[in-house]
Order: sequence, then structure tokens, then C-alpha cells
Amino acid sequence: MDPYNPGSRAVQTRVGVRELADHVGRSIGPGIRPVAAAFLELQPMLVLGAADPEGRVWSSLATGDPGFVRATGPGTISVAGPLPAGDPLAGTFTGEAPVGTLALDPRTRRRMRLNGTARPSARGVVVTAEQVFSNCPKYLQKRELYEPDRQSRPGVARRGGPLTPDQERFVRAADTFFIATVAPDGVDAGHRGGNPGFLRVDSPTTLSWPDYPGNAMFLTLGNLEADGRAGLLFLDWSTGTTLQLTGTARTAFTPEGRTTRFEIQQSVETPGASPLRWSAPSCSPANPPLTEGA
Repeated sequence: MDPYNPGSRAVQTRVGVRELADHVGRSIGPGIRPVAAAFLELQPMLVLGAADPEGRVWSSLATGDPGFVRATGPGTISVAGPLPAGDPLAGTFTGEAPVGTLALDPRTRRRMRLNGTARPSARGVVVTAEQVFSNCPKYLQKRELYEPDRQSRPGVARRGGPLTPDQERFVRAADTFFIATVAPDGVDAGHRGGNPGFLRVDSPTTLSWPDYPGNAMFLTLGNLEADGRAGLLFLDWSTGTTLQLTGTARTAFTPEGRTTRFEIQQSVETPGASPLRWSAPSCSPANPPLTEGA
């Protein structure tokens, strides 16, 4: 069975990496191997991507003590606990729903994606896996994890539209963000990273970033070929504040490279959404230098 949808195949063909994508795609399967299960149980955070009841796509952050995410079988994982109150996906998983998940460990610069179908459970959510695979450490910044702030509680979620000046500064300083995209065959949660400044704020409602060379799968760009809905998640690693954006995205292909442009429809900022506290980054040696004007 082809692990890629038609959108991903179209982008792979356009870029000329279909043969490489076929090779990499052999790593995609529905099973959770023991090494993947062990990796999941060590993680204190998990990124979830899904559509809310109105069809808007969001990327959200779940956190907990290591073990709050664990494999419960060769094709299922359990995620304990609810999302923070005020999170746009809180209350979404009341029945079966497509979901994309990303476990990323800044301490080791490892990441794993698991896409499938979520349903509610006594502990929180159970996800039945349809695609499980690891990605290379390219563009992942290394960070150390400090002792969690167990006294902190999420602040009141502030909903808005265009970015405020403070939010613009937050986005411009980002070296990492997460992106959820959708397609007829499900949802995917991915990662984008680079040196601070790689993400541009073109206006209070428009962001853009270069699409750096990766693993040739083109899952994110492939989804956007068919459905432009997307959700971005930014994390202040030192304070736990999150900024979530939902909107639409499209990618321009030029001889100079690929650039994705994101139009913001709604925003949600939650002070202290995560109790985790991380060090300043050691940026990936794979990060390209910023281009002039970035």
C-alpha cells in the first residue's frame, strides 16, 4: 500500500525526489516497535493536531510526567489527562476523530510521528495508529529540561485575530514551531525549525517561512496541496506560554526554493500552558544561514 496520498506524490514528482521518497516511505507502517514504545514513555510532552468541531485546524501541546504517553499495544497509544482549559482542541475528542501526533525530545534531538484515529478513554485519549515513523534530527534545536514548575497553572486563554505587537516579536524570535495539516486520509503533525528569524511576519495576519530540504516525504506540503487548512503552535520554552494560530497556507515553488505563506484567521495565547521549563537552545548545525532581509 502506498504510504503517501496524491498530494504528497504530486509534490515529490514536482521536486524530483519520488525515488528517494519511495525509499524513505518503507519506514512508514502502522506498528509501534519496542524502541518507539520506549521512546514515547520517556517524553513529557506530545503535540496533537486535529480539526475542531467548526473544521478549523489547530496544533496543541499535551504535557505530563513521563509515561503519560505510552503504547498500550502494537498499534495503539494512550495519552493521559486533558488539554489545558481554553485550548481550542479541548473537548474535541469526544468521539472518533482523525489526529496527528508528534513526540519530540529536544534533549536528544529525536522525534517520532504517529497519525491515526483518536477516541476518548478513561485516562484521556486512545489513538489507533495508521502511520508510525521517525524523522531525522535535521533543524531540531537541542535543549535541556529543567525541573518542571509544578506550582504553575495555565492562565486564561486569550483569543484574538491578528497578531499583537508582542505576539509578532514572539513569532520572529522563534527557532521552532509545530504545524498540523489535514488531508482526506487523515491529519499530520509536523515540525519546522531554523535559526531565529527564519520565520517572517509579513503583516499582523500573514507569516511566511522557507521550506528547507528534508526527508523527501512532503507530508505537510502534500496535505496543503489538497486542503489549505493548517494550525501552528509556538512555545515559549522558558515560561510555558503557547501561541496557537489557525488559518490557511499555500506554498510557492520557484527556482530559488519553496516558501510557505500562512494567513491567520484566529489566535489563542495561553500564559503558562505548559509546566515544562527548558534551557536556551543549542541550534542545529543543519540550520541554513538566514538570507538577506530575513
